[in-house]
Amino acid sequence: MTVTTPALDPRTAALLVMDYQPAILASLPEPANPEALLSRVAGTIADMRAHGAAIAYVRVGFTEADWAAIPPANKTFSFIGRQRLMHHEDPATAFHDQLAPEPGDIIVRKTRYGALSTTDLDRQLRDRGITTLVIAGLTTSGVVLSTVIDAADRDYQLYILSDGVTDPDPQAHHTLMTSVFPRLAHIIDTAELRSFLHESAIGTV
Repeated sequence: MTVTTPALDPRTAALLVMDYQPAILASLPEPANPEALLSRVAGTIADMRAHGAAIAYVRVGFTEADWAAIPPANKTFSFIGRQRLMHHEDPATAFHDQLAPEPGDIIVRKTRYGALSTTDLDRQLRDRGITTLVIAGLTTSGVVLSTVIDAADRDYQLYILSDGVTDPDPQAHHTLMTSVFPRLAHIIDTAELRSFLHESAIGTV
């Protein structure tokens, strides 16, 4: 059975640019090509912005109080708290220079994997009438996995950019992109998204 990817209306869509931070880019394996990845995402931001879509920037960063509040039971984040990693004012936790936000963009800081659970991102999206999310993020098995599951439960229509997400573990990335995410979201690449945006512009003329 052929599944047709539904049309995308940029007026009710937001591009989520998640965890594109120097510290997280540095965790990618050596063969990765971060410059090509950054260039694709920068182009997608420009495309979405030009068609009237919202851009939402998500980054992970901690204050002293955030570190102190992490319970020992949280395996990943208790380690981050003990080691005092990813301080929110550290330049390595800033948004990458090539993907800098502009006035009017949504900007949130999170303290767990997902973009929604420790932020007011959902409220800000709802306030703008956003019902569709286009996902770009680092990493596939971290922020992307957590956000996609949460956003699907909140009934957003989801598109994941196959060439806008990556992971240090190629096997985990492959399994998620081929076996898990297709049940929750539409998998497209940046070229397909550009085509959808072009079609939407023609349809509104």
